[in-house]
Amino acid sequence: MAENFEYKEAPDLAMLGEGPGPEPPRRTFLFWFGAGLNVIVGILIALPIIGYLFNSWQGSGWQKWTALGNVDKYPKGETRLATYTNPFRTPWDGYVADTPCWVRRLEDGSFTVFAINCAHLGCPVRWFPESQLFMCPCHGGVYYADGSHAAGPPPRGLYVYESKIVGDVLQIKAGRLPTLQQSP
Repeated sequence: MAENFEYKEAPDLAMLGEGPGPEPPRRTFLFWFGAGLNVIVGILIALPIIGYLFNSWQGSGWQKWTALGNVDKYPKGETRLATYTNPFRTPWDGYVADTPCWVRRLEDGSFTVFAINCAHLGCPVRWFPESQLFMCPCHGGVYYADGSHAAGPPPRGLYVYESKIVGDVLQIKAGRLPTLQQSP
């Protein structure tokens, strides 16, 4: 019986004029769904990077002149703790919007305003008038009265706010911490 078997070739589909048929709809859906997810993830990754790159062009957009009080409040030759309210506060900031700083009035009447944060890891520094030093309790950072680095792990001196006197009121440019990136 094996002798009567004839081998026939399968018809060539190209000759019949029809393609292999439509692609299954599930495969098409999964392809576009996966491509869409990749686009969304790419945008979510790119947004912070683009924001970081364009942030440096913003200039002083996140800083505003803020009053620290009358100049008579700060005696000559002394360093005092002052507090200001962050000009860019949000409703959920609460007490965190009240930011302390150190105001030093020199004998000639000029002012230097230091951020309270240590330049090492941001712990609040304290002023010790007996030794004329700022000291950080976290890791032993020490700063001279002019804010320059004296000892310990901080890589630099205290951050200094830009300040001016308008009338009899001391003002600082507040909002964002005065870090190295914003120094002139």
